[in-house]
Amino acid sequence: MGSNEWLNSPVKSELKAELLDLAISIAKQAGELLMARPDVFDLEMKSSAIDFATQMDIASEKLIVSKILEARPDDGIIGEEGASIPSKSGVTWVIDPLDGTVNYFYGIAGWNVSIAAKDSEGVQVGVVNAPSINSFWSATKDGGATCNGKKIKCNDPVEFNRALIATGFSYDVADREAQAALVSKLLLEIRDLRRIGAGAADLCLVATGRLDGFYERGLNEWDLAAGGLIATEAGALVTGRNGGPAGKEMVIAAGAHLHARLVAEIG
Repeated sequence: MGSNEWLNSPVKSELKAELLDLAISIAKQAGELLMARPDVFDLEMKSSAIDFATQMDIASEKLIVSKILEARPDDGIIGEEGASIPSKSGVTWVIDPLDGTVNYFYGIAGWNVSIAAKDSEGVQVGVVNAPSINSFWSATKDGGATCNGKKIKCNDPVEFNRALIATGFSYDVADREAQAALVSKLLLEIRDLRRIGAGAADLCLVATGRLDGFYERGLNEWDLAAGGLIATEAGALVTGRNGGPAGKEMVIAAGAHLHARLVAEIG
């Protein structure tokens, strides 16, 4: 059986449906937990004084991990807050228990829960729950993408001078200098720029057509896995520089027409 046949086989389809149902259920539970935002935060510093986790990041990851292992004890898990469990089943979950921690800390909308499941063929299932903006996205590989249960499609074609583009910024000062230079260049050529503060939400907003494009350097796998699948299944191209694989070095997401120009501008 060839790769495409396997991806679309009844066994694979049944597994994807099972993983999607589980991801949806857990993302909703984590979203409910996070909506009970505390008045006082305990901060755990990470890579720098402006990069931190709260007790809610940690509580959300604990909830997600426990629910996954309860349902599928042989699956692997990769989590932003340290979860690292090797897979015995061939399925590995990639989770960001609270994407947009700074937004959450300041009480700004856009933070979300991001959960994806991957196997040797790549990410098969992705969900992003952003309860602060009443948006729940989901996708399965080759199965399309939805927002709040409705099929979605990215904007395409979009002319560069009419494009609303989102980006994000690194915690590293040297990276920020390069990012600022690129922003200064793009702002003279596009409609406008947005800084949402949560990479998974940015990708999903591209998928829904609420943004025309998105680019960012420094995203981790848990930032990209679910949102990247959702954007792809909504018709967007999600790549790195020069059309290569998306990853920590660069993520560029947009409909095909705009994507080509963004890739050329970003270099």
